[in-house]
Amino acid sequence: MASQTKVRANIFDSSKYHGLGRDALVGIYRTMFLSRRLDDREIQLKRQNRTFFQINGAGHEGVLAAAGLVLKPSYDWFFPYYRDRALMLMLGMTPYEMLLGAVGAKDDPSSGGRQMPSHWGSRRLNIVPGASATGMQWLHAVGAAEAAIYYDHFPKALEQARQAPLGDGLTHHADEIAYVSGGDGSTSEGEFFESLNAACLRRVPVLFLVEDNGYAISVPIEAQTAGGSISKLVSNFPGLMIEECDGVDPIECYATLSRAAAYCRTQRLPALVHAHVTRPYSHSLSDDERLYKTPEDRESEARRDPIPSFSLFLVREGIVEGREMEELEAEVEREVLEATDRALGADSAPADSIYTCVYSPDVNPTGPLFEAAAPEGPGPSGPHAAGKLKTMVEMISLALADEMARDERIVVFGEDVADCTREQNLAQVKGKGGVFKATVGLQRRFGSARVFNTPIAEAGIVGRAFGMAVRGLKPVPEIQFFDYIWPAMMQLRNELSNLRWRSAGHFKAPVVLRVAIGGYLTGGGIYHSQCGEVVFTHVPGLRVVMPSTALDLCGLLRTAIRSDDPVMFLEHKHLYRQPYSRSAYPGADFTIPFGRARLVREGRDLSIVTYGAVVHRAELAAAELAREGISAEILDLRSLSPYDWDAIAASVRKTNRVIVAYEDMRSWGYGAEIAARIADELFDELDAPVRRVAATDTFCAYHPKLEQAILPQVENIRREARDLVAY
Repeated sequence: MASQTKVRANIFDSSKYHGLGRDALVGIYRTMFLSRRLDDREIQLKRQNRTFFQINGAGHEGVLAAAGLVLKPSYDWFFPYYRDRALMLMLGMTPYEMLLGAVGAKDDPSSGGRQMPSHWGSRRLNIVPGASATGMQWLHAVGAAEAAIYYDHFPKALEQARQAPLGDGLTHHADEIAYVSGGDGSTSEGEFFESLNAACLRRVPVLFLVEDNGYAISVPIEAQTAGGSISKLVSNFPGLMIEECDGVDPIECYATLSRAAAYCRTQRLPALVHAHVTRPYSHSLSDDERLYKTPEDRESEARRDPIPSFSLFLVREGIVEGREMEELEAEVEREVLEATDRALGADSAPADSIYTCVYSPDVNPTGPLFEAAAPEGPGPSGPHAAGKLKTMVEMISLALADEMARDERIVVFGEDVADCTREQNLAQVKGKGGVFKATVGLQRRFGSARVFNTPIAEAGIVGRAFGMAVRGLKPVPEIQFFDYIWPAMMQLRNELSNLRWRSAGHFKAPVVLRVAIGGYLTGGGIYHSQCGEVVFTHVPGLRVVMPSTALDLCGLLRTAIRSDDPVMFLEHKHLYRQPYSRSAYPGADFTIPFGRARLVREGRDLSIVTYGAVVHRAELAAAELAREGISAEILDLRSLSPYDWDAIAASVRKTNRVIVAYEDMRSWGYGAEIAARIADELFDELDAPVRRVAATDTFCAYHPKLEQAILPQVENIRREARDLVAY
């Protein structure tokens, strides 16, 4: 690109360039130019309809190439965003691999053609693939850095992580850091501020790189960030080193990033680098910047383009002669052309491959490995009843304690889950252990590194758990109330559930998320009574269970922890201390497979398919119906995704009538899918319509009389059963 020629100086003084030698400087430019030419080639291919999407890293190459000299592939951990092409090249991704992503080839190392290109991923290089959801990655890096500190103190956990599926090759180093990047627009997400708060609270080595090109698509910085500077806005976070640099000057960026990385490695604390880059191209090929940038604005950005400016700098400094620069650029062009030809000839993934990697291929939680080792069912009968009967809430801490003793990878965290954050006060206080006392005593037994409180930030809880799980830990965080899970929805739906699928099986995040759910609290109201499990059973890749007895809770929680998929473990608050759900503790190896319903009561006249708190109401209704000569069979699904279709079908074929009873709202609720499938696949077996008993299509009220009218009651089930039998 440069046309000027200057005689190379005989004496090279690297001190002028912050210690960078001639080869390093030339290598920086080569990577920058290669990155740009790959963008240009992908743009060309998209316009030829040979690829399907393109988003570029133009203008960001300077700071990213410099970062590649500071960071260590297969050593540090990386949570990049889509403009980080130049860094990925520096770390060891090849042009061919990148173009495989552009064409969506099955051998694309990032996703096997399942994600848009530029969602970088490489297990070999510790590059965790990001999603398109803006800013979610900030929290993941914090969780990964927390795992690094954890492994420093719990080496057995690291060995257990390496023995688990996908654990071979899992790296850990005493001075490793977690790198995470994003654009200026992504710093407006709450996850960005939650990540800074958590990183500073936990004092973990995260290198935050904000690549500020002044625009979030068309929104300029003055409409995005108060005061126009994110580094000034966050300047008072304690322990956070903040550096600002000209992001189009790779030499200045190298010096800045070197200081920041050294701080992270030696002090084991977070640093933020605010790099002012430029964006000479539109946001993506789906955008036209001429619609919102004036010709003067575009010309100003072009003048700051790091490719021509650094090329000219190298020639003027006598580091590279003009002829050498031309040869270098020609070599890059040939490399890109060759990689393009290879990628265009690569095979795409077969259509039937879409079903692979939705769930773990290594651990099947529905299989015989998890068959119960003790008789099922609550109550004082059977050999498992030798001890004192335990409530559901007591069973949680017992099961967690046994699993934590068995598996050092397990960490428990969330709002109020610890006994007492101020450890020096533990001897003087009884201890909290959760608002429902579900985790009481765990901090005292296992220590504050394994059981700890978090800020009130649900996205932060799930996002950090994601980063920990990617690093091989087994996080078991708690969302205090289902009603407040919604800030974490992006992390759950767009990150946690689909990581294995969108990385083509190269990464996983088997988090067990405990969530207190449900109503019947006679005073819970709108914000402590919600049931919305159907929202999450609708998410592929996420297992969802909801036990109704202490014994089932124990077996299913242990299965959830020992499985290899993300699990949403729903615990009904109303059932926590009910005497009818109690059981003796069945021992440390008791498990129940997912997808197996419990036959609560046998019957011949109709089937009631239910789960959660409605199970007991169905039992009471069945007892009253029996006195009227009506025999009702009850199935407790207990596992909602997967669910036991075989048990449902067998029961319907036996009784020829069925009620699906559930606590959520009737319309579009979980039971609607069960009812629809019964009508679809078992129509010929039915002697009456499929009926649903559920909550009204309203919110749950505070006053007990209103709550009773809203939620399904014993009488609702009994009345519907009578009508169905009489049909």
